[in-house]
Amino acid sequence: MLYSLSVSHYILIDSLETTFPEGLNIITGETGAGKSILLGALSLVLGAKADASMVGEGSDSCIVEAEFGITPAIRKILKDSDLPDEGERLVLRRTVARSGRSRSFANDEPVTLPVLQELSAQLVDIHSQHQTLRLMEERFRMDALDARGGTLPLREECSALWGRILESRRELEALEKRQASARADEEYNASRWERLHQAQLREGEVEELEARQNELAHAELIKETLCSVEELLSPSSDQAASPGGLLREAAKELEKAAAFIPSLGELAQRLESARVEVEDIAQEVSLTNSRAEASPEELSQVEERLSLLYGLLQKHGVKTIGELIEERDRLEGLVSDASSLEQECERVRKELQELESRHLELCARLHEARQAASLPFSDEITAVLHSLDLDHAAFQVELSDAPAGALGADSVHFLFSSTGKNLTEISKAASGGELSRIMLSLKSVMARHTQMPTLIFDEIDTGVSGSAADKMGSLICRMGEHMQVFAITHLPQVAAKGHAHYLVSKKDDVTHIESLDREGRVKELARMLSGATVTPQAIANAQALLNA
Repeated sequence: MLYSLSVSHYILIDSLETTFPEGLNIITGETGAGKSILLGALSLVLGAKADASMVGEGSDSCIVEAEFGITPAIRKILKDSDLPDEGERLVLRRTVARSGRSRSFANDEPVTLPVLQELSAQLVDIHSQHQTLRLMEERFRMDALDARGGTLPLREECSALWGRILESRRELEALEKRQASARADEEYNASRWERLHQAQLREGEVEELEARQNELAHAELIKETLCSVEELLSPSSDQAASPGGLLREAAKELEKAAAFIPSLGELAQRLESARVEVEDIAQEVSLTNSRAEASPEELSQVEERLSLLYGLLQKHGVKTIGELIEERDRLEGLVSDASSLEQECERVRKELQELESRHLELCARLHEARQAASLPFSDEITAVLHSLDLDHAAFQVELSDAPAGALGADSVHFLFSSTGKNLTEISKAASGGELSRIMLSLKSVMARHTQMPTLIFDEIDTGVSGSAADKMGSLICRMGEHMQVFAITHLPQVAAKGHAHYLVSKKDDVTHIESLDREGRVKELARMLSGATVTPQAIANAQALLNA
């Protein structure tokens, strides 16, 4: 239930703090006093859309805070949202800045607007005078029937399963698109992959082949050069001394002189090192020369291989063999994907068929439960309508087939007749006053089965007067015995039934709310009965209404 409401700088409300008891709370006031503003403030803290026009003149922001009791459903939402759950109270707060930006809090912790709205759905049901239009909405009619029939848990299961079906359908559609694309390109991709696969690509091969091609293309010049160098380093003529031999002789001579000049010994060692290096070079040149052979066949093979690799690089629009290998692997994945997509599609189709089969079973169970609840629900609403001065009225719930979906496979229709004969669609058969009484009847039944802590009626009695108004007040009062009910009304017959009465007034363009004692209630009821001029007869009638 709603324990208290605090409002600061909200439109015409400068500052307001009030508490509310259990039972039926009546809110009255002259037209334009600000009853709708008060309801708007409560709607704001419950998650309604916020904008800068809500901030009162001369203030930078407005604040609305409401304190509620905590129910098991609220505790679950707090736990799922990782919000504090301390004690038996939940404090919601909403602030709106002059810029229009709003912030929401639950027990002083910031919350997102969706979480705030989820909490609010379990706290308060606000019924405005225009909500009779909801009787024309398929979803509302189904909500009413499912609440009365106790089928909301089964419907939630059906809705969750339908969500999985839609997800599975999207997955299958995406797979089938991929499969169609893969089939269209399968032969082309397979051909390109096969050629790259047969090429036996290896990173760095182009550089190696280019170096080998350069060597083979200049084999004769290389051979001639190596022979010359070999002759110079290792002369074949006996008369020609080799560089190594000359260096050895020079080192020996320096060693002789080193007996007299010690530093020459170091030079002799350097000459010996140079001799070893020269002879090693000579051996390397000789070995390379022995291997250096012109091979037109190998050159042709190298050039053919290079031509293949160059062609593949150009065809696939890449610059390196590494990139070409990546393209080969990508094509391999596409070819493999094409072959495995059919299996994946078949798996998802099978899962989808199982989900749809289970969903149809749930729809059938829902239909049976709704069918079983339709007659008791119809009788219950008809009985309430009879108690509201519609003595001959008849109300009937009718089901028809509908495409299977989140709510099952039913369409719910409300039929009505004020005479009890020739029932037809409620939108075509009921007047404004009758619609108000039908909606009140539905709310009274739904409230008992949904266990909503707080219910707010905003002028639900529009179009109703006389004894019907008195009976509406009695019905709302009976609802207040089991839950907290707020009734914003212009009818004294309804206002007199309240356990508490609040008067909304405007002074100096500022909206105020005050709790009325018995004397205050008598004056307010008298005003509602007689208008601006309160007569003794109106006072007497007001006292009689309170004493009834």
